[in-house]
Amino acid sequence: MILNIVAAVLIGFGTLCCVISIIGIYRFDYVLTRIHAAAIVDTLGTLCIFLGVILLKGFGWGSVKILLILAFQWITGPVSTHRISRV
Repeated sequence: MILNIVAAVLIGFGTLCCVISIIGIYRFDYVLTRIHAAAIVDTLGTLCIFLGVILLKGFGWGSVKILLILAFQWITGPVSTHRISRV
């Protein structure tokens, strides 16, 4: 019961980060501030959403796969954002 509540809070906070990031992308004028707003989703939003899904599904092989996807996202997300901003 408490695990479901914590998972729902994590998923809700991750979704809120995504919504705030989308608002920031449309609201900011300068390109680099837009990229910074988009990069928030890559780190904090995906972490909270994936941790909430892990708590909902339980710990097992599916959790290991989700953690591997999260690690890959955390490695490639900031690098791709940096490369796009350099172009």
